[in-house]
Amino acid sequence: MVKRSSAPWTVTDGRAGNVRQAIALASALRQGTHRPLVLQPRAPWRWLSPRRLPGDVNGYGPDFAELAAQAPALAIGCGRQAAGALRVLRARGSRTVQILDPRLPSRHWDLVVVPEHDALRGSNVLTLVGSLNPVDDDWLALGRAAFADFGALPGPRTALLVGGPTPLAPWDEAAMVAVFTALAEQIRSEGGSLLATTSRRTPPALAEILRATFAHQPHVIWGDGGDGVNPYAGLLGWANRVVVSPDSVNLLSEASATRLPVMVALADTAQGRLARFQRQLHERGRLQTRWLDWQHDRIKPLRETARVAAEVSARLTLA
Repeated sequence: MVKRSSAPWTVTDGRAGNVRQAIALASALRQGTHRPLVLQPRAPWRWLSPRRLPGDVNGYGPDFAELAAQAPALAIGCGRQAAGALRVLRARGSRTVQILDPRLPSRHWDLVVVPEHDALRGSNVLTLVGSLNPVDDDWLALGRAAFADFGALPGPRTALLVGGPTPLAPWDEAAMVAVFTALAEQIRSEGGSLLATTSRRTPPALAEILRATFAHQPHVIWGDGGDGVNPYAGLLGWANRVVVSPDSVNLLSEASATRLPVMVALADTAQGRLARFQRQLHERGRLQTRWLDWQHDRIKPLRETARVAAEVSARLTLA
């Protein structure tokens, strides 16, 4: 009889947002060190997942086929590719937790975790406000310790988290440049510094404008690639306030998990589920209601990961 691994496996397509959510849940379950697996799907599974097809044990790459042969006790996946792979593992005896709507009935997985701003519901569907993430007081303290030199930057320190335009948040680059200019003017007038990060989706020209706008002010600006170790935890750990672009549920969830005032730049460009998520945060009093008019009183952090992990553990009777 094959002995199954007790530590949860995280199964993803390797996209940063999906990896982050799967790891956050696996870590919060306190089942020991999680084990990551990045899928390498081939046609036709790359297109048709999470639907099952004959031979799908070999449809997601050799590493997955090896994992499926041992059927781990618990597998946590995030994203559409992972949803298909989890179906294979469940058929072989694994318990499976799918994060994000798989676009098929939830009965194909043991549990499905989705944000409240999505429509999926069911007896085995768990909902949360925003997205799963690792941000809590300990994570922020580790970020401060790892990037202690950020503490020498003058305050107030403003964290700026910039993604990129998407169909659900088609913001204009010129409008974002105006945001940079307004923020730079506030820092010039009141003092302080900038702690900024961009992403793979940030237009390269916009990233360069960001650097030029704050070139003569105290700052740390990290881009996705070529800038050394990602200081994201340090940025949020040392910040006094946060400005987030409107295109990412993950970025806004993580900012809202701090105890800092949070402002969404170009918020009115958000549509669909992004707009619904912003409304949820406004209803909770978690977002600033006026641009750059920072309110620090009675901020309650949005921390859903521990609650979801506790419910997953209870539903699956994990030790």
